[in-house]
Amino acid sequence: MNIVIRPLTMARGNCWQVRMDQHSVSFRSETEARHFVDTLQARLRAPHALPTLEQRVAS
Repeated sequence: MNIVIRPLTMARGNCWQVRMDQHSVSFRSETEARHFVDTLQARLRAPHALPTLEQRVAS
């Protein structure tokens, strides 16, 4: 996933945008945007257990 943080100038003032491939989320400050990216990257790096065959059949 390509993640980019960039400043934006809007009619209501400045804000920050986080782009994740084709999706984007706007934030009021650079700090909020960077916190979001840090949390997202930690979740992406976290270990994920794949469901077993039994769990897939039961769902």
